[in-house]
Amino acid sequence: MSTVGTTGIERIAEAFARTGKRAALMPYVMGGFPTLDESVRIGEACVQAGADVIELGMPYSDPLADGPVIHAAATRALAAGANVAGVLEVARALAGSVPVVLMCYANMVFAPGVDAFVERVERAGACGLIVPDLPQGEASEVLDTCDRHGLALVPLVAPTTTPERLAAIGARARGFLYTISVVGTTGERGTAGDAFTEVLARAKASTSAPVALGFGISTPEQARQAADAGADGVIVGTRLVRAAEEAEDPAGAVGALVSELAAGLAPAR
Repeated sequence: MSTVGTTGIERIAEAFARTGKRAALMPYVMGGFPTLDESVRIGEACVQAGADVIELGMPYSDPLADGPVIHAAATRALAAGANVAGVLEVARALAGSVPVVLMCYANMVFAPGVDAFVERVERAGACGLIVPDLPQGEASEVLDTCDRHGLALVPLVAPTTTPERLAAIGARARGFLYTISVVGTTGERGTAGDAFTEVLARAKASTSAPVALGFGISTPEQARQAADAGADGVIVGTRLVRAAEEAEDPAGAVGALVSELAAGLAPAR
């Protein structure tokens, strides 16, 4: 539960510090999928199953960082009437029990004005933003505005990020550094744990913020391997969105998977 006067950045830091797992578990929920109400239930199921932070996706028509499963979910959510206001209400419903970080795109931030957008995010109780198409060189206005509101602007780095750029991004990271495990878009892969080690080592050397690994993690074994390789947080998205799409009870199906992931991150005995 949030504390009066606690900033979003502080809530995220507390979630990492108090996880009790090998790494903080960060499920992705597509806002408005299958419906706005159901996405609230999915988020609540994630919290009950052991989520430490929720990454809440804002559906967008051209989600360049997302693979086909999440893209399709965004398309369905938009067709069902999901919009920024509706997804912010999903964030509000979940924010009392877990830090919520919104995954959105730059046009959604700049179209209404950065100040106006960030103020709405803060009022909804969310703790930060992930904006994958916001280049480092164009991030200063959004970063400064988020800083004024105590929100984390979470940057992304990839295996292809140059050392110089990695150092610059890591120095400005807020909340955590979102580290992409593979080149490409989101999706389930057969990535082995040894593939995580190098990308995590590079990321952790660049920043004092926690480092969370995402893209391609879908099983408890992969989550455990990511933690063993040094990840402070593990992000799982596509597998959970696919479960929500395929199940008659989306919240129950996603909750069961998150519970399995949490078990995979349990401390070694």
